[in-house]
Amino acid sequence: MVAALLADLFESHRPHLLSVAYRLTGSVTDAEDAVQESWLRLATAAQYEIEDLRAWLTTVVGRICLDRLRSAAVRRETYVGQWLPEPIVTAPTPSTTPDPLAAVVRKQDTRFAAMIVLDTLTPPQRVAFVLHDGFSVPFDEIGDILDISPEAARALAARARKALARIPEPVADQSHNEAVQQLVEAMYSGDLDKVVAALHPEVRTIGDAGGTTKTAINVVTGPDKVARLFLGLRRKLGFEDPATFPDVFEPVLVNGEFGVLVHEREPGEDHPGTPRRVYCFTVHEGKVWGIYDVANPAKMHGIRLPDSGSR
Repeated sequence: MVAALLADLFESHRPHLLSVAYRLTGSVTDAEDAVQESWLRLATAAQYEIEDLRAWLTTVVGRICLDRLRSAAVRRETYVGQWLPEPIVTAPTPSTTPDPLAAVVRKQDTRFAAMIVLDTLTPPQRVAFVLHDGFSVPFDEIGDILDISPEAARALAARARKALARIPEPVADQSHNEAVQQLVEAMYSGDLDKVVAALHPEVRTIGDAGGTTKTAINVVTGPDKVARLFLGLRRKLGFEDPATFPDVFEPVLVNGEFGVLVHEREPGEDHPGTPRRVYCFTVHEGKVWGIYDVANPAKMHGIRLPDSGSR
């Protein structure tokens, strides 16, 4: 009975813990593993000493994620191309079967542009900022996790805050949707001028395939270069026939914002095979400011769609 009650209490905190772990790691797999490990630690802990279970679990997940961030930093030194967080992809219409992961992206803190900046922080900066600003963990507790003073933890969070201030503020969903829809329609048309017109003057695109398929190895900036990049890919991959679009391109939510899932396509007589990939966007001043192309198969664990593996 006690074990069952403890399990129920833990499950009630799972969405919160997933949110903490995902914001700390940028990885769905690492987040789910960290939450599961926190359960194992809870099951063997002296539970009578735990005064606030939510706070205790948050701290435990923070420690686990700090270790994972340090390991990830070493792996990224040999990573091919650019590195992007793992996106969380959900249907535009909420599922009748709630997924704890879907609850993670309801807040603006997990928008993809913010997650990209979090990936540029040092592990201590990220832990200090996310735990304090995102989940109200006191700096003295963060200092214990990082083995530093509360003042040092406060300084780390301040530096992280400055980094995040450099990205555009999230726009209303309708404004985001309209700007992305304008770009998508321009891409469908194949008209260079229309694509350029849909892009912000400071637009940039980042591709992450981990060396597994074609994407931009370096960050591409400027409307003309970005437009020519994607129209070139459209031509090379055989996406010039609009009749094929409904079978290949699916509108989805990527970290809570309108994006596109490109389904895997087998090679044909007039086109090469293409792997599954996710496109997400940042909108600023009514134009698309950021385009992110996630094509690494190892970063598709966050796709949570009905029958997502059947197409």
